[in-house]
Amino acid sequence: GSMRCVLSRSVSWLLWFPAANISMLLLQVSLSAFAFLFSEIIQYSQTRVNTADELVAKLEAAGVGIGRRVLELACLREKSSKRETRILGILHFISSPLWKMLFGSAADSLEKSVEQEDEYMIIEKAPMVNTFISSAPCNCAAFVAGIVRGVLDGSQFPATVSAHEHEGRNVLLIKFAPEVMEREKRIG
Repeated sequence: GSMRCVLSRSVSWLLWFPAANISMLLLQVSLSAFAFLFSEIIQYSQTRVNTADELVAKLEAAGVGIGRRVLELACLREKSSKRETRILGILHFISSPLWKMLFGSAADSLEKSVEQEDEYMIIEKAPMVNTFISSAPCNCAAFVAGIVRGVLDGSQFPATVSAHEHEGRNVLLIKFAPEVMEREKRIG
């Protein structure tokens, strides 16, 4: 509803800047402002759901739209006309330059599942989105999972992305669609 419109309008102004100027534009939001806005998103979403699973779905959906826009911005900032066509290429792009743009530093690690060929994990020891949220009934990193899914979808790498806590770390589990794995085999 109305929150989506407000977020869309505030982010979409970035797309009107000429490409030469946007790479010079350094957008930084203070940690306290981010924490306040994110806690408001959580509270707003909590009033419109009945279960923790519904809250996770709402946070993921909010993240997907942001992920699509962030992909465009990151591509402009990277000044790269090269489109990633390989799984590891897009995952390195997400876990390093894109992660730095969003959170100030690269993700702690990127790992491939030893059990499933189509699963990868981005691991963050202390995710910023969980730092200031103490009362949410779910893992608020579902928002970041949505951002990653939006970036992957926008890059033509459809996948499901879910957030999990494991041994004090936050794990974003990425499971690629079968067509992505088939394309990877053809290219490879």
